[in-house]
Amino acid sequence: MPRGGKRSHKGRGKQFSNPEEIDRQMKAQREKEENEGAERGSSSESEEESSSDDEPKKKGIEGLIEIENPNRVSQKSKKVVEIDVNAPKELSRREREEIEKQKAKERYMKLHLEGKTDQARADLARLAIIKKQREDAARKRDELRKEKEAEEAKSKR
Repeated sequence: MPRGGKRSHKGRGKQFSNPEEIDRQMKAQREKEENEGAERGSSSESEEESSSDDEPKKKGIEGLIEIENPNRVSQKSKKVVEIDVNAPKELSRREREEIEKQKAKERYMKLHLEGKTDQARADLARLAIIKKQREDAARKRDELRKEKEAEEAKSKR
């Protein structure tokens, strides 16, 4: 037995209700509601008229003291016809920041490809230096090769 004396229900068989049992329970509940509704209707017709306000019944001393809390948000349920499906959905802060970040990255990449950013200019300058170094190295190799060929031609004579 586990601590605290409470037993676990794990491993026990599941109990399922059959449809006849559910129907019987639903009928009994409807009859009970009809009986209560008939008793209420005959005894308190005037109470229904006065309690038809939208405000819920006040608890404790709320009825005696007027309290205005600016931070309190009352939950008002909307009807299905009032909900506008086509209205634009407001994005959360994280979603909005993510979209802004993506747009900024796209703008930066566009400017980078055009060569207008500092980093792109630095990259292009570095590439130009490397290209020039490679051209110089290729020119030196050609000169050395030509000198070797000239020496070989002299030595063969």
